[in-house]
Amino acid sequence: MPRPSPSKSPDQSDTRSSRVRPTWLRWVLRIILWLVGLATAAALGLVVTVAIALSVAYPNLPDISDLADYRPKLPLRVYSAEGALLGEFGEERRNLTPIGEIPKVMKDAVLAIEDARFFQHGGVDYKGVLRAGLANLGRVKSQGASTITMQVARNVYLSSEKTFTRKIYEILLTFKLEHMLSKDQILEIYMNQIYLGNRAYGFAAASEAYFGKPLKSISIAEAAMLAGLPKAPSAYNPISNPKRARIRQQYIIERMEENGFITAQQAAEAKKEGLRIRTGPDTTRVHAEYVAEMVRQLIFSQYGNEAYTRGLNVYTTLNAAEQEAAYAALRRGIMDYERRQHYRGPEKFVPLPVVAQEVEDAIDDALANHPDNGDVLSAVVLEATARKIVAARANGDTLEITGDGLKPAQSGLSDKAPPNTKIRRGAIIRVVKTPKNTWEITQLPEVEGAFVALDPRNGSIRALVGGFDFDKNKFNHATQAWRQPGSSFKPFIYSAALEKGFTPATVINDAPLFFDAGVTGGQPWEPKNYDGKYDGPMTMRTGLAKSKNMISIRILQAVGPKTAQEWVGRFGFDPEKHPPYLTMALGAGSVTPLQMASAYSVFANGGYRINPWLIAKVTDHKGRVISETPTAATSENPRAIEARNAFIMSSLLQEVTRTGTAAKAQATLKRPDLYGKTGTTNDSVDAWFAGFQPSIAAITWIGYDTPRNLGSRETGGGLSLPVWISFMERALKGVPVMEPTVPPGLVNVGGEWFYEEYARNAGVSSVGMEDRSTGSAGAPQAPPPSEERSRILDLFRN
Repeated sequence: MPRPSPSKSPDQSDTRSSRVRPTWLRWVLRIILWLVGLATAAALGLVVTVAIALSVAYPNLPDISDLADYRPKLPLRVYSAEGALLGEFGEERRNLTPIGEIPKVMKDAVLAIEDARFFQHGGVDYKGVLRAGLANLGRVKSQGASTITMQVARNVYLSSEKTFTRKIYEILLTFKLEHMLSKDQILEIYMNQIYLGNRAYGFAAASEAYFGKPLKSISIAEAAMLAGLPKAPSAYNPISNPKRARIRQQYIIERMEENGFITAQQAAEAKKEGLRIRTGPDTTRVHAEYVAEMVRQLIFSQYGNEAYTRGLNVYTTLNAAEQEAAYAALRRGIMDYERRQHYRGPEKFVPLPVVAQEVEDAIDDALANHPDNGDVLSAVVLEATARKIVAARANGDTLEITGDGLKPAQSGLSDKAPPNTKIRRGAIIRVVKTPKNTWEITQLPEVEGAFVALDPRNGSIRALVGGFDFDKNKFNHATQAWRQPGSSFKPFIYSAALEKGFTPATVINDAPLFFDAGVTGGQPWEPKNYDGKYDGPMTMRTGLAKSKNMISIRILQAVGPKTAQEWVGRFGFDPEKHPPYLTMALGAGSVTPLQMASAYSVFANGGYRINPWLIAKVTDHKGRVISETPTAATSENPRAIEARNAFIMSSLLQEVTRTGTAAKAQATLKRPDLYGKTGTTNDSVDAWFAGFQPSIAAITWIGYDTPRNLGSRETGGGLSLPVWISFMERALKGVPVMEPTVPPGLVNVGGEWFYEEYARNAGVSSVGMEDRSTGSAGAPQAPPPSEERSRILDLFRN
């Protein structure tokens, strides 16, 4: 029989349990200790690794000392004499703006969305990193943690690749920037360096690019719109993506309110503000594209590619108001001429669908390839009848053309109009606003023109327009177009004659001239006056005023073509471009408008030859002068002709504007101190007016690039003179009438001026009174050989 087991006391049970538990705990403790040890080792290893990485990477960080004197790529800018912007050249549009000149509202908008704790953290915003991490883990709207300093490090020095190594460099460079630069310096670099789309770098350039206004003038709403661009310049571009840009702008305004930068009322007003985004060309900038290009070429030839990155500012001699007057006057003159031309038809025809939305899209697509040309606007015809045209613009506006507005294109509205000129639905046409605020149909001109004005006292160019439109035709007609000057060249022949004994009172026979084959050595030559009429004997003064060709030829016969050729060189002309034949009397040589302005300046300034100049000074981006052109006094220039010669020639040219072919000048401007000469070449190929007032000389030329007839009734007086008058109305506003001083060596007899030595009938009293073909001056000089004669014989009339 088995013995019962002895019962266990409570103390015995506790003792056994205590012996088992320490073993379990030991394993737990061991595991914990191992984990702590591994963590410590890992931490130490990480510290060592980071330390090694820092020791290796830090010396390789780029030198940022140059950021203390931040010099980004800055474009070449061209200005008028008063400081109006004329042009800008460079890959990057940028206006380097010191932090003190950046408005607070712009800084607040940027800080609100990019780095609200910028002035509190040391470069890396640990709170921002934690907040962004939690937001991203919580699958809410993704948030970034890059501070402004980190963005400066990345944008200025590092590539855009997303690698662990680049991130380490970015953080290290961030600490280095924070250590070496102040917060204001870092913020200044950021706000000038960041790319904001539309070729704009920095917020000052972006304000001009998107709003057409300086940064100092922007509103809260505009600042918020610009502040949305750094994240994605294309996605939030207010021009190409206005809806997305608007959404981000509204969010930034809210952030500005949350951070206490603006009040709730300001936020509400900013959200409602309508923004005027600049989507087309800058219409506020002075139209001086040809001048800007001239400057670009001059500066590039001196500085090379650095011209586009050094931030050079070039100040020209141009007067902004006069430049605008010249631009408007030439375009108006050309468009007035265009109204008299036959309608050539619409520029293109596009099919228009029936659905309204599809029609708008089709119009947008069509007009994208036919942009506006200044005030000559493009439109697509929606309806067309003989009495009315309804057309749509790219901006959605609809306009109606009726009455006189249809006259320039009446042939295109006829039922018999050929298909290529018929105005119908889908036709792309051009329209302009009339002074009566109505619409008129027109067409882009094929004719070209040029205008140049300079100060005859020192040669500084005050206005220059090289063509109708720079984007349409970049050829600078003012400086590059060698054209035949026609009768506008006659004064230089007359000037030569004064030195040969001629006087304004010399009587010359306006009778027909005929040179047979025996004289010319080829075909007979019978030059004619413009109107085909011959008025018989008249004074040299009257002959120039009426622009009589026979008078000029007889004067050149007497002077001698060789002598005249040498004489015109005094005015800056190239003698080789003016062959020594009698056709030179009718302007058969070649000149440029700028050359003519320089030559007429000799008469205006009392006989001194001047060289045109354009660049007054060049400064760096901080305004320090690099080079400067001193203004020379008139008397410091070489003398071309005697003062008395210039005085008499001015007197003769004044007669032209008083009673001659340019009498409209004094009649319109109501002042006597106007001088000039019209010029129209044979078959009306070139139309000129060259003239001056003692303080300004100006030239107008109109013609086709490929020389052809302008029209049987088109003359220098009808085409070019109105442009000159329109310009002078602005240029001479407030300028007092200037009476010339009589130089020594002249006497006035019977109201006419004479050289002293010719005052007692000692000079040439008459020419051409005996012989119909040769005149009293003897046998005429033969015209050029046949190969030359075909080009220049009988080329010119008034």
